[in-house]
Amino acid sequence: MNSPSTSQSIPDITGVTAALTHARKDQDPGKFRTILDEFRLDGRVGLVTGANGGIGLESALALAELGAKVWALDLNDSPSAEFEASAVYAKAVYQETAVKLGEDPNKERLVYRRVDVTDENAVQEVCQEIVATDGSLDICVAAAGILPVEKRCIDVTSEEFQKVMSVNSTGVFNTATKAAAAMAALGIPGSIILIASMSGSITNRDHAWIAYNASKSAVLQIARSMACELGAHRIRVNTLSPGHIRTAMTAQYLDKNPELEGKWSSMNPLGRIGSPHELRGVISWLASDASTFCTGSDIIVSGGHHAW
Repeated sequence: MNSPSTSQSIPDITGVTAALTHARKDQDPGKFRTILDEFRLDGRVGLVTGANGGIGLESALALAELGAKVWALDLNDSPSAEFEASAVYAKAVYQETAVKLGEDPNKERLVYRRVDVTDENAVQEVCQEIVATDGSLDICVAAAGILPVEKRCIDVTSEEFQKVMSVNSTGVFNTATKAAAAMAALGIPGSIILIASMSGSITNRDHAWIAYNASKSAVLQIARSMACELGAHRIRVNTLSPGHIRTAMTAQYLDKNPELEGKWSSMNPLGRIGSPHELRGVISWLASDASTFCTGSDIIVSGGHHAW
């Protein structure tokens, strides 16, 4: 059974239907679900990989701000200073809501665990720990990924190719399927969000990233396949495909080649590259009840790169 949340305790009447019902019965609009209620994640439990920084951490923090408890997974033995600050902030943001709901205001909202997503058993174990601890798993964001050093396709070895695929594709597969299994076993209508890339549907001009591009294309198909299989369980699976975003991963190119930021910026109508926090809105929408009819979809956030 799905974990309780503030939004789920409010009658499932929203939008124009709520307005018409209110007009007929003269009921208090506060008893209906507003659009803000639909975005709330109070009482829900999330899992985010690659959450020690970048897009993963921004995703985890966004979910926590909306009320979810989030298990943040990454390969580092200990969390970064950035993560620690975010954990303190998430707790502070949620304290007032916790008091209203009768919860412990000092309860952790972001919990860090070291997990190698390429290790199927390790991912399985942490999903079991989450369910054993919190009794639920409502949201999964698979954001762990790597970007290889550029190399011409004819020079890339199969070992190098497989290394990228093992993290970006197999790691995402492990995370998504183990989370889905937990959701299905508990009868939870969960939301699974896989971080793909616009590189999964285009080829980055003047960049030799064959393994990365292939791995992100695989993520798109993993999501579509899972969405079709899991729809009967009311489990939604979607992808988010960012465009050029400044993260620690892309900084290895941007910092060494100052002219590259201008080049990337010129490739979209907004004339700039994006920041990880600009993906928070899409993550929040896909994770919440505001997107209950969205599955098997790829949401591209690229500053309009695809429009040209």
